[in-house]
Amino acid sequence: MEWCIADEQTPDDELQRAMDWACHVGGADCSKIQVNQPCYLPNTVKDHASFVFNNYYQKFKNKGGSCYFNSAAITSDLDPSN
Repeated sequence: MEWCIADEQTPDDELQRAMDWACHVGGADCSKIQVNQPCYLPNTVKDHASFVFNNYYQKFKNKGGSCYFNSAAITSDLDPSN
């Protein structure tokens, strides 16, 4: 399995822009990172971005979607939920 996660070197404002694109244009399901939802905590831009980037990547990787997000994300073979 391969995951798409936020690059730790990317500033929060760039992660937020990429996440906004993925949520509003890209088709990622961002409902689970809203307040009182299962993936809201930890409430950091990096953690929310990793969730959103991976959601998008898993949904669209077989349809041409990538884990690029303007250099804000990287692929990993380590499960980020552990």
